[in-house]
Amino acid sequence: MSEAKAPEESIAAQLNLKDGDYVQEFGYDDDVDADLRGRIEDAIGSELFDEDAQEVVDAVVLWWRDGDGDLVDELVDVQTTLDDGGVVWLLTPKAGRQDHVSPADIQEAASTAGLHVTSAARVSPDWTVSRLTPKRNF
Repeated sequence: MSEAKAPEESIAAQLNLKDGDYVQEFGYDDDVDADLRGRIEDAIGSELFDEDAQEVVDAVVLWWRDGDGDLVDELVDVQTTLDDGGVVWLLTPKAGRQDHVSPADIQEAASTAGLHVTSAARVSPDWTVSRLTPKRNF
């Protein structure tokens, strides 16, 4: 309807999520974008699985801030329940925000953890998302 609604309506398309997808969330804290979380849950038709879930999931949402620890270790850990072909959506504070993580640091950590950074986009006023996919050995 309005231009302000367009980004909200496209979250499913931006993150390639659909009704019935299983999505696990890591790094939840008081600073996450509640509206974005709600739009993700609306897109998949259910709540996000928490960090303790053991289900095989189609995607992982990882909220990450500078100072949260070792990103490589976290990226390796979040892949344990990720289905073949699954995607890690790494959400980091936008440039200029407190606890911003540089794209170079994301690229290096992803590569070390066996992932490729395939795209990045702004999905909320305070957060940027990077799409990480497993490396393929051909």
